Amino acid sequence: MNDASLHAVPLHEQERIDDLLTHDLRIIQSDEVFSFSLDAVLLARFCSAPVRGLVADLCSGNGVIPLLLTTRTKAHITGIEIQERLADMAQRNVKLNGLGERITMLRGDLREPQSLLPGGQFDLVTVNPPYLPIPNGEQNINEHVAAARHEVHCTLEDVVRAGARLLKSGGKLSMVHRPSRLVDICTLMRQYRVEPKRIRFVHPRAEAESNMVLIEGMRDGKPEVRMLPPLIVYKSSTEYTEELMDVYYARRDALADVTRTRAEEPLL
Repeated sequence: MNDASLHAVPLHEQERIDDLLTHDLRIIQSDEVFSFSLDAVLLARFCSAPVRGLVADLCSGNGVIPLLLTTRTKAHITGIEIQERLADMAQRNVKLNGLGERITMLRGDLREPQSLLPGGQFDLVTVNPPYLPIPNGEQNINEHVAAARHEVHCTLEDVVRAGARLLKSGGKLSMVHRPSRLVDICTLMRQYRVEPKRIRFVHPRAEAESNMVLIEGMRDGKPEVRMLPPLIVYKSSTEYTEELMDVYYARRDALADVTRTRAEEPLL
């Protein structure tokens, strides 16, 4: 057991503490706001985490990605979240796990660079942004769920622009999103001098269409993208694949390195 058990924090009404299933990490959540899901876990395991340096997590929610990244890097991690309730929850999650020296959680609007962090200094920026444009008509009644799902507080371009601004040359921008937005993501990355480098589609089952994409680009990188083998979530109706089990239940800190050098690739 780590020092998390020593760091008591207040819980608000309808909040609970869940186990993150790795390194004794715990997280405060509530059904009244948008709880983290598989996409956040996969992004935290997919991104190219530096050994040390500086990492920023945009649209950080309750801080789940910064928490998980502490198991992969000694870098200092700064999370940015615009919603007051979620930013407060993230700050308490940092305290709950005794990670105040490694994670800083800020409440801020990534559309206002002057309110965030100095540009050009970060080795890695991660982001699990809202996936959907604002719909016509009535949105979800729950403002927190609506903001997590729809581009209420930021658009895809806002996210890419902010990430590119923070990165040093050679730094990585890692994102999880819907496959239907992949062309938009790649176009915007190039517009803001982030070259797509790794793409991995996630499929609920081997025979099913992809419902998630993991993509990583490099600031000022040269054109060359690798399409990684698909990640399959379920091998039966309810049973995870071995790779998914290894990641989700903390038997492996990162997704398998499935890239190969040109010399290792068969000639077609």
